[in-house]
Amino acid sequence: IPGIVFARGPAVTVLILLSSEGETYAVLTEQVRVPTGRLVLELPAGMLDADKGDFVGTAVREVEEETGIHLKLGDMVDLTAFLDPSTGGRVFPSPGGCDEEISVFLYRGCVGKEIITQLQGKETGLRKHGELIKVHVVPYKELWRMTADAKVLMAIALYEMAKGGGLLPLKT
Repeated sequence: IPGIVFARGPAVTVLILLSSEGETYAVLTEQVRVPTGRLVLELPAGMLDADKGDFVGTAVREVEEETGIHLKLGDMVDLTAFLDPSTGGRVFPSPGGCDEEISVFLYRGCVGKEIITQLQGKETGLRKHGELIKVHVVPYKELWRMTADAKVLMAIALYEMAKGGGLLPLKT
């Protein structure tokens, strides 16, 4: 194989949309990302370590670890499942140099304004793993401008296309 390949493997990310008092908010995490040399706002995400293919379970676990929000497996929507089957149902953020494939999930919920306030600035992460995470809650309509993180932009595109195509289940 010519060039250098970074073998990373399967991963998940979750677009969390919370409706409160007529506004929709997205939940982001802020972490230092050494390769970029800066703090990055991104979606809760993680690798499938020893999870043996449990993408949705990994997504729920990562959200809880990184934001403190406990989600139910049945409330998750796999946005990448709407892709053509020839894609394998996952996205490749950098296929020219990395084997990472990401399943993008969606969670939608309704909360009181006090939950939005409690989440804003909350410090989380697995300290024993070196995670120092700060939670941010931003208006969804501004999300596309808040970060250049590819996972965020992929999730917005998949969500908007699935919503526009009538593919999303009704919120319960």
